[in-house]
Amino acid sequence: MKQVKEIENRTFSEVISGIIASTDELASISKSSETEKEMFNELALVLERIPPIFSDLREYDKIMDTPSIRKAVGSLEKEIMRAKCLINVPNQKMKHVESIAHDLGRSLGLVLFATAEVSTQFKAKIGELHKELMNLKFSENCSPTSTSTSSRTTEFVCDLRVEEIEEQQISTRVCDIAHHLKYGNDDEFKLAVVGLKELIHNKNVDDEWLNEEGIVSILLNRMDSSKSANQSIIIQVLRYLVWNSPASKGLISNVGALSTLVKSLAGDEEERREAVGLLLELSDLVNVRRRLGRVQGCIVMLVAILNGDDQIASCNARKLLNVLSVNTQNVLHMAEAGYFKPMVQHLKEGSDMNKILMATGLSRMEHTEQSKASLGEEGAIEPLVQMFRTEKLEAKLSALSALQSLSGLNENVQRLIDSGMVISLLQLLFSVTSVLMTLREPAAAILARMSESESFLMNHEMALQMLSLLNLSSPVIQNHLLQALNNIVANSSALEVRINMVENGAIQLLFPFVMENNTKIKSGALKLLYTLSKDAPEELEESQISVILSIISSTSCKAERVFAVGILSNVSVTQKKATDMLRKANLLPILISIMNSSLANSDVYVSLLSESVAGLLVQFTNPFDRKLQLHSAEQGVIPLLVKLLSSKSAIAQCKAATSLAQLSQNSLSLSKSRTTRWLCVPYSKDSVCEVHGRQCFIKTTFCLVKADAIPPMIQILEGKEREVDEAVLSALTTLLEDEICDNGSKYIVKMCGVQGILKVLGSGHIDTQQKALWILERIFRIEEHGVQYGETAWSVLVDLSKKGDSSLESAIAKVLQQLELFQLQ
Repeated sequence: MKQVKEIENRTFSEVISGIIASTDELASISKSSETEKEMFNELALVLERIPPIFSDLREYDKIMDTPSIRKAVGSLEKEIMRAKCLINVPNQKMKHVESIAHDLGRSLGLVLFATAEVSTQFKAKIGELHKELMNLKFSENCSPTSTSTSSRTTEFVCDLRVEEIEEQQISTRVCDIAHHLKYGNDDEFKLAVVGLKELIHNKNVDDEWLNEEGIVSILLNRMDSSKSANQSIIIQVLRYLVWNSPASKGLISNVGALSTLVKSLAGDEEERREAVGLLLELSDLVNVRRRLGRVQGCIVMLVAILNGDDQIASCNARKLLNVLSVNTQNVLHMAEAGYFKPMVQHLKEGSDMNKILMATGLSRMEHTEQSKASLGEEGAIEPLVQMFRTEKLEAKLSALSALQSLSGLNENVQRLIDSGMVISLLQLLFSVTSVLMTLREPAAAILARMSESESFLMNHEMALQMLSLLNLSSPVIQNHLLQALNNIVANSSALEVRINMVENGAIQLLFPFVMENNTKIKSGALKLLYTLSKDAPEELEESQISVILSIISSTSCKAERVFAVGILSNVSVTQKKATDMLRKANLLPILISIMNSSLANSDVYVSLLSESVAGLLVQFTNPFDRKLQLHSAEQGVIPLLVKLLSSKSAIAQCKAATSLAQLSQNSLSLSKSRTTRWLCVPYSKDSVCEVHGRQCFIKTTFCLVKADAIPPMIQILEGKEREVDEAVLSALTTLLEDEICDNGSKYIVKMCGVQGILKVLGSGHIDTQQKALWILERIFRIEEHGVQYGETAWSVLVDLSKKGDSSLESAIAKVLQQLELFQLQ
């Protein structure tokens, strides 16, 4: 104690000077040793390198003078003093010299640890000396020169003295370490933990001391308050304790200790790795396995580590999760965290009760697309299907609920179809056994999901079977069946199925459902009727049309209105009675209002509604019913049709262009009749149409020019889609009748329409190309147009003559001949 006080009273510079002097003295004594000169000379060479390094420390006097560094330096000074004592003992054995070197090396290690953040250069030099001293070894041929009794006695005394000093040193270190573990600041605690690790490794402490001092509790308590840098070291020491002191396992297995360790799973990489390793070591205790899964966040963090980049930690996390998976509750927690392998294992190989627990838990989870995919890939579908096919009701119900949760993914749907579940589900829906009634709803829901797959439509009778179930089912099941039927009939290869359904009375069977109060069922039935009526428009009766009309005018549900309008748009144009019904029901103002509202608000149903309304307007613009056309124009149909030319739906554009073409067919005759009628009344120049040459108005002569319909039509021709071209060209031909051909040609050229027509000519359908050639032939009758576009048109026409259909040859030749005449002139 006196020596310690003296060290504390000296300045740091004085302490360093003392170490330098003592080391020099120790090196000198080593060189002058009369016995084992070779060993002592080698030791002296290493010792001589210490003073210059410590001399540099004087430059860091202010920053180095800390309690932890003083403590480490003091320990080194004591070790040097002890070494001097041991060297003076005669007839030293090799192991004693090695012991001196190693003890000095350990003391240098403490100095290295304490000064690690002060000087990188100092750290490197001390680190090198530390390694050399710790690795210093001497061969066995260095032995005492005398074998006399006196020499052996001296050697024995020396051994006793050395052992006594070593024991005293260990005892002192143990006491110091215990003290600093309990009361030291962070730096002192860190040094003490490193020292404790060394004591355990060298087996210099026993279970009794560990228990008396409460070392495990101290370490666990300090984990919560220590700096993050200390956490991994503490856990390393706890792992050493577990390896070297089995009794320590029990002390770390309580809930509090496990909770503390679980927190370290969220630490830095090294801390996480050590924590997972320690928990894995402890997991062979039953108590640990039982308690660990209950610690909040444990399983979630283990799954995160499992999926992390640290391969060692990931491997240990997997092993630990597998150990914990014997508990079903833990397995459910793992699944909630996204690790499904144990759950699938239980579904495949667990007891009946375990399988039910897993399936029930799976059905109650919120699943992402990724989790559904993972469960499918892990093989969850097959055992769930097997569970459904058992006789136990509880197993059937839990399996169906789980399959319903997983069926939202296309890949899982395909697995279900491949397993033969379609027939099993249909059989269940036809069952009248009371105990199975609770299974019908999830069965219908799964069928609805499965029907979205292209491969679902294997049996054409399946749709009829579902249709026959509608009247025998609850509203929930009816809704699922209607979803399934809508998915089936929407399939591109389901034409035969649709025709078969209509022939078997599907339209008559479905109409009662469009008068339901349940919105989902009503919308589903209307959607199905809309699809079926496309292939059988004549099947709609007047009474059914009346019902649809009442829905359009009264419903507040957008989906119902859209599908109801769609059904009416499928009514055949030749059904004059039906069209008269629609006119008398004052349908047009309702349609225009609905359409304008949807276009303004970008409604989700806008494309389908646009197609349906445009289809209906084709009926109301029949070119052979001028009275109906006038009625339609008066209601404001033409501006709406022009808007629909800019629709995102090609079908809506095509039908709108068709309607405008039908109206324009009568424009010339209507403008003539108005001129004759109002001949005595002067008219303004603004009302004169530059194509028809007479007074034109949108509502009375249906003039496309006055309606500004030509620019959006030309824009369609210049676009990439070719579906609407023929309808647009049909509309343009109405401007090129013989009487107004020149005016129409000039107007189309003025609107820059020739480029669009040439584009269609190069890539359109044969019927479209025929119309384009007819229009170009009329436009190029005017020499000015031929000169302006002749060169561009010539290359397109020549290319078409080589690659186009042979039926176009005469029309192409006619236009080329015109252009050639202009070139000759």
